[in-house]
Amino acid sequence: MLRKLRKLVSDSAMKRRLSQEEEKQIVDAIRDAELLTSGEIRVHIEARCKLNPLDRAAEVFVKLGMEKTRDRNGVLIYIALDDRKLAIAGDSGINQAVPDNFWNDTKSLMVAHFQEDRIAEGVKKAVLLAGEQLGKYFPLKSDDSNELSNEISRGDDIE
Repeated sequence: MLRKLRKLVSDSAMKRRLSQEEEKQIVDAIRDAELLTSGEIRVHIEARCKLNPLDRAAEVFVKLGMEKTRDRNGVLIYIALDDRKLAIAGDSGINQAVPDNFWNDTKSLMVAHFQEDRIAEGVKKAVLLAGEQLGKYFPLKSDDSNELSNEISRGDDIE
């Protein structure tokens, strides 16, 4: 499921950019979430999305090399700020293991925070929830390593 935020979130909320401190909090949340799971979590933010957001998320997923994880359990949280769109894309290992509505709570949590102009808080909490949810299906392994960067990627980083 993907969700358009156009009618749900104010223009000022989505056009606001993240501060360096907010970005650091999101990166820290990714690190903390990955301590609960062998899954790999990335966040990608860009201004515009010319495609269906789930299609764009799938494209970004591949460009970031997320399909190359050992257990195929990477997840991308994709956000197009100016277009007010988001999507969550999981790799084949996740999609085979979880129910179809697996990401609904994570998306709803993000939308609720975005409506209150708390973009960074919404992303951070979504990342932590994703880590908790993934941990049920993909628990942390003793030989786990951080396979993907925890840094936020941006639209112009991968074009």
